[in-house]
Amino acid sequence: MKFCLRILLTAYDYLVCWVGLIWVGLLLLWSLVALILHPLLPAGLGRLAIMTVFRLTLATLALSGRFHFDLRDLDALRKDKSVIIASNHPSLWDVVLIASRLPDLACIMKAEILGNIFLAGGARLARYISNASPRKMVMLAVQELQRGSHLLLLPEGTRTVRRPIGPLTASIGVIAYRAQAPVQTILIETDSPFLNKEWPLFKKSRLPMHYRVRVGTRFPAPENGAALMAELTRYFASQLAAPVSPSNSAPAA
Repeated sequence: MKFCLRILLTAYDYLVCWVGLIWVGLLLLWSLVALILHPLLPAGLGRLAIMTVFRLTLATLALSGRFHFDLRDLDALRKDKSVIIASNHPSLWDVVLIASRLPDLACIMKAEILGNIFLAGGARLARYISNASPRKMVMLAVQELQRGSHLLLLPEGTRTVRRPIGPLTASIGVIAYRAQAPVQTILIETDSPFLNKEWPLFKKSRLPMHYRVRVGTRFPAPENGAALMAELTRYFASQLAAPVSPSNSAPAA
């Protein structure tokens, strides 16, 4: 009997993962459409579309009972303006988790993603910022903050390669200083290695998975960018030292 239940649960897990892949396919289709439409439509519409699609994706996975997302802390940030969101970067899910709750989120992305015909459309429609030119990146980021948008920065620059936090790039300190904007830290915790730096893209992970996003300390607009970077490094390291436990992570509403 236990063997049959284990077989059924394994089959169900594969079904859930295939549903996730269907959502990925729909996202790619939307990206191709957005690639054509992005010169004609405003950035706000693109960001709202991204939030809606990401939220539906996570809600579908949560309904399966095999994925658990506790993102409630992020809702408190929606009313804030001109804030830099600085998060650790354990997996490819991270932008999806954060963007699913914030309707006016500008994001700094790798140039190769914005140059990919299958991925670039939605990001370009949302007017996400390329990191290809550091000077232009800083200028556009400051402009977004001056407009009142949230700006998402993953200061490690890539998925975490050294636990609990990888080396931070200097860009967040430069942008926060130039824009005189506060930096709101976000802490993403998970009990799964799924889609981390070493994880093969199409490898199935063991389920269930738990993800929790906590709103951390907000650092005021800095007088010195380098000092801010040192503070952020110490803060992330201290807060992420212990792994998340499944019992501490509730399903998303």
